[in-house]
Amino acid sequence: MIVDDIAGLRRVLLGNCVIAVVGLSPDWNRPSYFAAKYMLEHGYTIIPVNPRATEILGQKCYPDLAAIPVGVDLVDVFRKPGEAMPITDQAIRIGARCLWLQLGVINHEAAGKAAAAGLDVVMDRCVKIEYARLFGGLNYAGVNTGVISAKRPPCPPSPDQDRKP
Repeated sequence: MIVDDIAGLRRVLLGNCVIAVVGLSPDWNRPSYFAAKYMLEHGYTIIPVNPRATEILGQKCYPDLAAIPVGVDLVDVFRKPGEAMPITDQAIRIGARCLWLQLGVINHEAAGKAAAAGLDVVMDRCVKIEYARLFGGLNYAGVNTGVISAKRPPCPPSPDQDRKP
């Protein structure tokens, strides 16, 4: 089923705790690293999938989905749209419950195939942004820094108040 509503996104995020991140980069400044780190810090199990790495975020890295020895709930895809179909096939084979195609990863054929196989499908959305948006933690800067608030700061003194007669 294609999931594109708030209730569905909440259901997917609450019901899928083991996330295999395909294309997770070991570079701290890449979006995949930031999103996976955020989800790891919020109680999710993150399984990195990158054939060029052995460990990312302190987690053992696997070359592909088939090599993962435990059950995977959600497959989060940080790859080009053209690479989504083989990843979808693997996600179906390993029994994943959800295929999540990140921002900019739009492949309707892969989404349709996953949905037809009974997987929930989220496309062109970021798992980190959606989690923060739906469960708190998203603000102007995109993270909960506690610095930005809806409360108005006290007004500074006007220049006229500083003058002495």
